[in-house]
Amino acid sequence: MIRTSNRWLWQTVFVVILALLMTGLYQASQSINYNWQWHRVLPFIVDTTPKEFRAQGDGTVQINADHSITINLDYSDVPQQIPAYDARLVQQGDLVFEGDVVASSDQWTIGPVTLGLWVTLKISVLSLFFAIILGLMAGLMRISHNPVTKNLAFLYVEIIRGTPLLVQIFIVYFFLGTIFELERFTAGVVALSIFTGAYIAEIIRAGIQSIPPGQMEAARSLGMSYPKAMMYVILPQAFKRTLPPMAGQLITLIKDSSLVSVISITDLTKAGREVISGSFATFEVWFVVAGLYLLLTTSLSWAVQRIEKRLASSD
Repeated sequence: MIRTSNRWLWQTVFVVILALLMTGLYQASQSINYNWQWHRVLPFIVDTTPKEFRAQGDGTVQINADHSITINLDYSDVPQQIPAYDARLVQQGDLVFEGDVVASSDQWTIGPVTLGLWVTLKISVLSLFFAIILGLMAGLMRISHNPVTKNLAFLYVEIIRGTPLLVQIFIVYFFLGTIFELERFTAGVVALSIFTGAYIAEIIRAGIQSIPPGQMEAARSLGMSYPKAMMYVILPQAFKRTLPPMAGQLITLIKDSSLVSVISITDLTKAGREVISGSFATFEVWFVVAGLYLLLTTSLSWAVQRIEKRLASSD
């Protein structure tokens, strides 16, 4: 009973601290000379502005029996037809001039921020896939007894981990991209995959080497070849141990994907900059962009936690 009451006490303290932080943040936002306009951000996420049908020239309106609109143009033998709409702004026989709004139709379109989120998600998933493959290969090469493969993997890991990702993106795009005629999106995926693969390689190497050597010896004594023992005995155990650091690296990959905006890939970050340049809603847009990145990373973290629980229950 005491433990339960203590738990509720600390939960209350947490809520109070969180409320104080939110209050402080709100007070700080009020102290700056900035006009908050959150409503201006919504159209850049999902645009619900009605589609307008405008007259293509001067003419007379004719309402047909099926409620479609025909505009008999004064200077054209071909009338303008508007077969379907949701709201009509003219009546039978009205005179309209070129550019006048005749009717409107309800619609919604995906905004640039949502499109940028989709690009970020796509480039992150593709980079994650290739980074895991590259990291697994390099990790196995790191523990190889062959000096050539071991040294090549060591050289790859040290060079990639020792240079900034931003520099690597420029090298891949301007140098390798010119040689192999890579598109911007492909160059971004290549750079992120190579960068993340080096870190995954070290995570996999550490996970494999954390398995007691007796596991491999026992598998080989049962007649398994080295590749089979590695695949069916060592790697499954190493996967469980490397899952938390692997999840952290994959979350870092999603955040690092924002750097591909420097080569004009319209990801979430670049889309946010473009929206700000047109709307001047600086703080609102960056808060929304940060929230969307948080949504992606939190979803990945939740998925990894579910996998961890399932693997723990299978032991």
